[in-house]
Amino acid sequence: MGLALIVDDDADAADMLAALCSAEGYHAATAHTLEEARRKMVLQPPDVVLLDLHLPDGNGLSFMSEQSLRSNTQVVLVTGHATLETSIQALRLGAADYLVKPVSLPQLRGVLSRVMPPSVMAAEIETWRNTVDDTGRFGHLVGRSACMRRVYEQIARVAGTSVTVFVTGDSGTGKELVARTVHDLSRRRSQPFLAINCGAISPQLMESEIFGHEKGSFTGAERQHQGFFERAHGGTLFLDEVTEMPMELQVKLLRVLETGTFMRVGSTVERATDVRIVAATNRDPLAAVAGGALREDLFYRLNVFPIELPPLRERAEDIGLLSAHFLASIAQKEGRARRLDAMALERLQRYRWPGNVRELRNVLQRAYVMAEGDIITAQWLPTNGAEDAFVPSAAAVPGGADPGAAHASQEEGGPGAASGQLQVEVGTSIADVEQQLILRTLRHFDNHKERAAAALGVSLKTLYNKLKAYESMSADSSAR
Repeated sequence: MGLALIVDDDADAADMLAALCSAEGYHAATAHTLEEARRKMVLQPPDVVLLDLHLPDGNGLSFMSEQSLRSNTQVVLVTGHATLETSIQALRLGAADYLVKPVSLPQLRGVLSRVMPPSVMAAEIETWRNTVDDTGRFGHLVGRSACMRRVYEQIARVAGTSVTVFVTGDSGTGKELVARTVHDLSRRRSQPFLAINCGAISPQLMESEIFGHEKGSFTGAERQHQGFFERAHGGTLFLDEVTEMPMELQVKLLRVLETGTFMRVGSTVERATDVRIVAATNRDPLAAVAGGALREDLFYRLNVFPIELPPLRERAEDIGLLSAHFLASIAQKEGRARRLDAMALERLQRYRWPGNVRELRNVLQRAYVMAEGDIITAQWLPTNGAEDAFVPSAAAVPGGADPGAAHASQEEGGPGAASGQLQVEVGTSIADVEQQLILRTLRHFDNHKERAAAALGVSLKTLYNKLKAYESMSADSSAR
């Protein structure tokens, strides 16, 4: 059984909390001043301290700086005078959580279920830091660059608290991986982690998805539905692309964050929720506020602890590590290991990556499929000049020609055909050039449509549609 120390100058409130802690299996002791709390903690260090904000001999926040007295104790702020500012200050000083009076048993039970000595969490964080040096991984994130190490330090500091985290960064940088890493390093790790993309759900369904609904609350509501706040109770809820949330729902989200309660659609009963929020956006949040897409009060409520993820182009030194990670993951599924050669890695490091880490993963998946042996060459990788699409490299064009060095002749058997180059005359229509390139590339790959589509940088469906159109045009010409 753990020991809980309740520090509150209100004797009745202290006794009530002590009784609640005892009901949860804790030994409970009380103190009515900071000095009395210090004496009791020296005699027997508690596992958790429930600390009132206002005490006769000082402010409870001053206790937070006394590291020597609580090196192995979790501190929870309990007050009837909580404001957003004091709550955030307490959490930043190291409080594990905060409770607002009158404290309910479900709220207290949730906090006590997450008690973990700070020394244990510190040891875990140090292990994760060492893992970065050894393997380049920190939780779900991969990289050893200086900018990523700063992100890791931010995660390490915030994970053990209940502070709301706001992750910003371009699409594909890994914002959900940050949220999952925060969750896995937190005291909530044994509880659910749920993610919702606010831009992927229609505004008509979003309220029901987030808060749930009662049976018969609207047409089609044939049964009761639990929303994300209920299903994530005790855990972490990741709100991706929060700037895409309808304005009327932003008001309700703000109320949940401030009161810890919500109502299902079609219900008049308030329900308590104990959820840690991690929000994210790929937009500039201040610009979203100025443009009316994000409520200013909600922004400040979410932006308690901001984390900004760098784009991949700013951490090119991580590309080799990321590539090895993705290729190992692919090999595990496909049953065959493949690796990049030096020229392929150099090309990846020179590319600007508008799609960031997500684009790198997709590029490597495609290159893995197209590679014929155990070595992935630069043949199937994007070129330096292509920032948002695949363009076959010189090696990918039949005969090794540079795609930008095509000369002129409409005839497939004209000059350059023997070397595999496609030559066209100046003035040839783009449609005719495209048709010649597609047919020549298809023939080069022995009519293997998937490889031809990959070399051309188009989808297999697009290639099929082009070939079908060419057949139709040929049939029309023959008919005439």
